[in-house]
Amino acid sequence: MENRTVVSEFILLGIPNTKGHETLIFIGFLAFYLCTLLGNMLILSAILADSHLHTPMYFFLCNLSVVDLGFTSISIPKLLVSLCTKSRTISLGGCMSQVFFYHFLGSTECLLCTVMAFDRYVAICHPLRYMIIMNWRVCAILAAGTWISSFFHATILTSLTFTLPYCGPNVVDYYFCDIFPVAKLACADMYVIKTVTFTNTGVVPVICFFLILTSYVRIVYTILKMNSAEGRRKAASTCASHLTVVTLFFGPYALIYTQPQLSKGVVTAVQLLGDVVTPMLNPVRNKEVKGALRKLRVMHVDVLHLQK
Repeated sequence: MENRTVVSEFILLGIPNTKGHETLIFIGFLAFYLCTLLGNMLILSAILADSHLHTPMYFFLCNLSVVDLGFTSISIPKLLVSLCTKSRTISLGGCMSQVFFYHFLGSTECLLCTVMAFDRYVAICHPLRYMIIMNWRVCAILAAGTWISSFFHATILTSLTFTLPYCGPNVVDYYFCDIFPVAKLACADMYVIKTVTFTNTGVVPVICFFLILTSYVRIVYTILKMNSAEGRRKAASTCASHLTVVTLFFGPYALIYTQPQLSKGVVTAVQLLGDVVTPMLNPVRNKEVKGALRKLRVMHVDVLHLQK
């Protein structure tokens, strides 16, 4: 068979068992999406506007907000259009974009969680050397490293997926284009892409998770050795928001990949939890950011009064 792509578009089957509830689902997902955009844009504005938040922890939090803004925009706008217009087709280029950005931003968030765990480890276990170890040059290198390595990761996976020949059928049994729902439609052997995908999307996240776990074992040990109850409380609250991010990010995917007997409906629901709900929850957990947002609101009110 000639090794070329003859399929020019794909058909996304969407969320299973939604017949008759499209309007309700559309309203719900639109509300989640708008809240995610607003929340993450506010968190970026608050951190940029408040000089007290110009620290390594909030620098990485800004990166995480950018990832969340992009991550939720990969599949939800197309899903909303499908629910509204009943049009389920997606172009070959659109499908390639979904695969690329899903793995690009997913890998970036995974690596950012690991870097943020290291940042919390240094802050709590080596507080006197924190600003020496986590200087701005190191922070910039770590952040750039997460984005660049994720770019190459996504480029490799997307290239392997779409160099396979597609000669029909073109129906993707999912609500967005991902590697395996698309690649199983190919008219070729999938051994190479299965092997590479397992290495990239399986081994790397497991290594990241164990690095995060190691950091928090050291953090817990250090907190338990503290004599001050107030110090223990502050250290624990500093880590709470990051632990929430880690749980919400790794939890759904761990459930999907460790429980292969789950039904398609459950898998889709868990996937949507990670893609839609988690990015919306990320901005609402940090006390200092909430304080900065209150300051922004007061400043906005003062400006309105002056204009009047």
